[in-house]
Amino acid sequence: MAKHKKNKKYTSNHASLEKTAVKAKKHLGQHFLKDENVAKKIGDTLTLNGYKNVIEIGPGMGVLTKYILGKDLKLIAMDLDNESIEYLNTNFQLEHSDVLRRNTSFKVLEADFLKFDLNTLFPDEQFAITGNFPYNISTQIVFKTLEHKERIPEFTGMFQKEVAQRICEQSGSKAYGILSVLTKAFYDTEYLFTVPPEVFNPPPKVDSGVLRLIRKKDYSIPCDERLFFRVVKTAFGQRRKTLRNSLKTFQLSDEIKALEILSKRPEQLDVDQFIELTILIEKLQG
Repeated sequence: MAKHKKNKKYTSNHASLEKTAVKAKKHLGQHFLKDENVAKKIGDTLTLNGYKNVIEIGPGMGVLTKYILGKDLKLIAMDLDNESIEYLNTNFQLEHSDVLRRNTSFKVLEADFLKFDLNTLFPDEQFAITGNFPYNISTQIVFKTLEHKERIPEFTGMFQKEVAQRICEQSGSKAYGILSVLTKAFYDTEYLFTVPPEVFNPPPKVDSGVLRLIRKKDYSIPCDERLFFRVVKTAFGQRRKTLRNSLKTFQLSDEIKALEILSKRPEQLDVDQFIELTILIEKLQG
């Protein structure tokens, strides 16, 4: 079950570490985490239950990376910023040579996660995803994770707070939407803790939130998956309307239109009800 802890805010009691070797780039949505205690806490969100492979997205200068490397795993740190890549391959490796000696399964990869073929990483093996995600592509990272859910049993990391809450939100809330439904169909979601702006350089204008997604034991759904995605996205595309009106493009039969579920708005339906609705439309379409 998702746990939505709206009021829990994390406050650091540890010294922060200022790093200026790499300049944060606005166009990449970079806000470098500088608080060691927060970094360790995020690193500890990984359960690594039954697998050893991890991809860290947007490692920056490796503040989180070193706490991941302290575990028994294989890590690929992927970043689009060549300045960060150079730092990780030089300064970071020198500063943390003792950790790297204990964990030799570490690779730095300059790549765009959204465009990269994940099938070439850890071939035929499961892997987790974690990171301090750039806000401007965080939702796209989740959608790509859903596309590869058969290989990604766990996903943890930091988002803009309202996005993290939206993913973990329950039906009936105004924040409940497309991301909430699609993620919950395949993963158990948990909002873990809130992180204030001052632990970043430069500080963002909003709070951040850390979440964890654990793939369900049975993550298949009893309907056509593409149609399910279409139904959810179409329904929330006009979220103020009842489903009877927002789903007109599916040419629903009078029999289906008469159902009580069609008189509801999309935020009133939980995942199981969206699946039930998709099955009805699937039968209608033959």
